[in-house]
Amino acid sequence: MKVILEKFKGVFPALYACYDDTGEISRERTMSLCNYLYEKGVKGLYVGGSSGECIYQNLEERKATLKYASEAVKGKLTLIAHVGAPSTRESKILARYAAELGYDGLSAIPPIYFKLPESSIYNYWTEIIDSTDLPFFIYNIPQTTGYSLSLDLFKKMLANKKVKGVKNSSMPVLDIERFKRAGGDDIIVFNGPDEQYVAGRLMGADGGIGGTYGVMPELFLKAEEFVTSGSFKNARAIQGDINDIIIALTSFNGSMYSVIKEILKLKGMNLGSVRAPLEGVSGEDLNKVKDIKELIDSTILKWKKVK
Repeated sequence: MKVILEKFKGVFPALYACYDDTGEISRERTMSLCNYLYEKGVKGLYVGGSSGECIYQNLEERKATLKYASEAVKGKLTLIAHVGAPSTRESKILARYAAELGYDGLSAIPPIYFKLPESSIYNYWTEIIDSTDLPFFIYNIPQTTGYSLSLDLFKKMLANKKVKGVKNSSMPVLDIERFKRAGGDDIIVFNGPDEQYVAGRLMGADGGIGGTYGVMPELFLKAEEFVTSGSFKNARAIQGDINDIIIALTSFNGSMYSVIKEILKLKGMNLGSVRAPLEGVSGEDLNKVKDIKELIDSTILKWKKVK
C-alpha cells in the first residue's frame, strides 16, 4: 500500500478551467496547460475542482475536462478527479467516468446548498466511493461549502479502506495535524491553503493541492525542496514571497482565477476567461496584471539557484 500512496505525495496543481474564445471547454488549451505543468515537474494534477470552476459547469463539460486531461498526461502524472456535484447521481456518473479514463484517485466536496446532517454527508461520500474501485480523498473546504469536516466523521470514513486521505483546505494547520494523527502513515493529507504550504507540510501534510500552483509551480516545487531537505529558513522565506504574490492576486475586483489566466496569457498560454458569475479582469485592473507577472518572474529567478 505504501507504493500506491507514494504517488500521491508532492505538489499537485489544481487544474484551471480552459475555455475557447466562445466560452466552451477547449481540448487544445486543456491539454496545453496539462503538458506545461508536466514539463515544470509537478507530481500530479487535481482535475475538476474549485480552480476548474466545476460548480459553474454542466455534467458534459466536466466530463470533457476529465477526458482532455487524461489524454494529455495519463501515465505521466498522478491524476485525481474531483467529482463533487449538486446531486449524488451526478457525482457517481463523474466518478465512474473518471475510472474509465484511468484516473488514479477521486475526491469530492460535501454536498452544498442545503445544510445536511453528517449522516447525509457520510452517505453521499460512501455512494461515490462504492461506485468505483479507486482510492478516495475527502475534500474539506468549509469556507465555501459551509461544512467543516469533524474528526468523528473523518474516522468513520476511514473505516472504508478505499478512503485514503483528505484534501484539507480549512485554515487552521491544527486540522492537518489532527487528520494525519488519526490516519497515520496509511493515509495522505494534502495541504489546501496555498498561503500555508510550508506550515501544512511541517504539521504532517504529505504534499499539497492548490489553486495558485499553476501560475507559479516553480515556487511551490522549490518550497517542497526546502521542506524535504530540512532547509527551513529558506522554506519560511519562500513562503513569505509566495504569500506576497497571493495577496497581489486577490487584490482585484474580479476573480483570482481571471487574474491568473491573464498572467498566463502574458506568458503565452491563452486559457480563455472565467465562467460567469465569476468576473473577469477589466478596466484599470488590467494594467496591474503585468506588474504581478513581473513579480512572479523575478521571484522565480531569485530562488532558482538557491539550495
